[in-house]
Amino acid sequence: MIRYSTLSEFWEFLDKLVATSTITIDRPAGSCHPHHPQITYPLDYGYLDGTSSADGDGIDLWLGSQPENRLEAIVVIVDLQKRESEIKLLLGCTPAETETILRFHNSGLMRAEILKRPDMEKP
Repeated sequence: MIRYSTLSEFWEFLDKLVATSTITIDRPAGSCHPHHPQITYPLDYGYLDGTSSADGDGIDLWLGSQPENRLEAIVVIVDLQKRESEIKLLLGCTPAETETILRFHNSGLMRAEILKRPDMEKP
């Protein structure tokens, strides 16, 4: 029998991954993309060191301005130019920062959706 995880288990696993990883910011807010200088990062952008994603690099993340680096949401991206899909973690992001990230990824041949942590959607 296949065992399916609960939604809370999914977020708990992500929390454990973040808690046991080092955050590396390789593109600080205001810096330009290394291959596309017209693209400026609106927030700190980096990855979880010692992890891997579909592209072979570390799991990407956006780091917001909240003092706690709590995992608030995930952005799911489809890139037609690269012909790939991936996720990026949103750590410590305010609602306004989350909207900025969504706009950043919904450009050109890229489209994105935000998956908010369920307990973040409650009033």
